[in-house]
Amino acid sequence: MKQEQFFELLDTWDNIHLLIQYLIDYPKKIDILIEIGLDDQIKNSWRAIWLSDKIHEKKPELIRPYIPQYISFLNKTKNEGKKRHMLKLIGLNPIPEKDISFLLEYCLSEFTNAEMSVAIRVHAMQILYEISEFEPEFKHELIQLIEHEMEFHSTAGIKSRGKKLLKKLYAQVESSF
Repeated sequence: MKQEQFFELLDTWDNIHLLIQYLIDYPKKIDILIEIGLDDQIKNSWRAIWLSDKIHEKKPELIRPYIPQYISFLNKTKNEGKKRHMLKLIGLNPIPEKDISFLLEYCLSEFTNAEMSVAIRVHAMQILYEISEFEPEFKHELIQLIEHEMEFHSTAGIKSRGKKLLKKLYAQVESSF
């Protein structure tokens, strides 16, 4: 299947479940999907990133190798749909150590931006929590950030994820004393 054929299937949404299964059965074809998703010049290319999220739900090991490309692409795209799915996927997978500094800065900016969509902020918060697992001294600051955002820029999504993460963070900080 060529890129044009992929895009036709992505563009129609008809039988999308068949395309998901096809990519699971022929994982080498995922390269084409990712290529489409990482091209902001292609109309509706966000659907390719969405599709990679659906593949990840069934076979995460097929999407995991593309996480570094998603991390690199975050600063290049303005598409909120792509950002949302890429951040979700990044947060569900081990964070490459070389990308911790970039993701810390990027996710702090997105999480504390009240103008950003809730889903992006929630996934950024999750990644910040994952980073705190690498950098335990960051846990105290993250607690303050989450509490601040819950108080001043709260939404149902921020409250829900924030409460779950704060519970873990409080327990971790308490046990370190």
